[in-house]
Amino acid sequence: MSGTTAVTAPGAVPALGHLPAFLASPLRFLRGLPAHGDLVEVRLGPQRVLFVCDPALTRELLTHDRVFDKGGPVYERMREVGGNGLATCPAADHRRQRRLIQPAFHPTRLPGYAQAMTDRIDAGITAWRPGQRIDLVTELRSMAADILLSTLFGTALTPRARDLLAADLQEILTAVPRRAVLPAPLCDLPTPANLRYRKAARRARRTMTALVHRLRENPADGLFGALLGGHDPQAGDRPFTDAELVDQAITMYAGGTETTAGTVCWALYQAARTPEAGRRLAEECRPLLGTRAAGWEDLPHLPYTRQVLLEATRLNPPGWLVTRTATTDARLGAHHVPAGATLAYSPYLLAHLPGQYPDPDRFDPDRWAPGRQTADGPGRQVPASVFGGGARQCVGQDYALAEGVLMLASITARWKLRIDPEGPRQPRLPGLTLNPLRLHVTLAPTVPRP
Repeated sequence: MSGTTAVTAPGAVPALGHLPAFLASPLRFLRGLPAHGDLVEVRLGPQRVLFVCDPALTRELLTHDRVFDKGGPVYERMREVGGNGLATCPAADHRRQRRLIQPAFHPTRLPGYAQAMTDRIDAGITAWRPGQRIDLVTELRSMAADILLSTLFGTALTPRARDLLAADLQEILTAVPRRAVLPAPLCDLPTPANLRYRKAARRARRTMTALVHRLRENPADGLFGALLGGHDPQAGDRPFTDAELVDQAITMYAGGTETTAGTVCWALYQAARTPEAGRRLAEECRPLLGTRAAGWEDLPHLPYTRQVLLEATRLNPPGWLVTRTATTDARLGAHHVPAGATLAYSPYLLAHLPGQYPDPDRFDPDRWAPGRQTADGPGRQVPASVFGGGARQCVGQDYALAEGVLMLASITARWKLRIDPEGPRQPRLPGLTLNPLRLHVTLAPTVPRP
């Protein structure tokens, strides 16, 4: 198959290639790649990865999901924990899994999920106290975990079990990018980091296995209540096995806690440091809600809150690095891609391309105002590639956006947040998400309490 070959990024060193530069500053390294071409080969030790640096090529990559299948080092590491869940399974398994899961995210179910979201958000922010200094990352991760367990699994874990599961998933998500770029033999050594990762992975699967067995014995409302016996005989789909349900549980727990919690943290941080955005957000939320938590019926009246959330998602997309594997010799744009090649794209990189978003480093929620034209096309509702594309677009996109808006509006209505001068603390090497490690704030009520 004819076509041009990808240009190799300059600066590779013997044996290690570009690995030192990538590990030293991954985001800066990624942002330097488009200067060399729209498809750039990067050498991470013995691995050769083709980085897609162009929005049109990324859309082509995502559209042809059977040619450019889920694979590569990131997904290999994710499968160590999440097995063959919806987010990690190959295209051959995806259609069946998607058909089985899709009904649980039907629009008619969202109002019921939203009520559970409202209840959990209200309980979380009511427990806060004026003058209290909290780590927003920990608080919102716990809140998102409560929401997910309630809405999707129709059950709850004890606070200790929930916190332990959250810590295990955080350990796993932090380790995945490092394990993805390191040579496989190094990932098998009994180093402290590798031992922590293995312990967290084993314990997370045990926790979710026990949860699935409990739901088998006492089915509850929510996603798993629908999945336990749900299948489509006409499509030849068999129900999920217990092992498959554990894979789905881990996939959805990881995807539904870290991503939402991190995005809302970034939205609150950006609103606090951008006076105009903070003022408009407060003026929308506080008169509408008073001190109550936002509900499903409030969503149509919170357009600017949604814009703030989307802009925070653009600047710090939850999944910043995604890999694929070419299943056959293929073309990507004008380029020849050999079978077996590893490709990667970065929603973070795309979100910071000047040709994609004018003044891309500026926090500007009005990018998502109705009628605004962006490089993604008119009427674009979410930042490009954040929720994937084509057949693999995130099944929980509407759920996640509803939860994020409800959480952001409810916190803004009831509390003023004074961000610590140090701001968000971020890891040198990001985990699977771009979430901060911590973000300390001091709370003040928005209205005097009786």
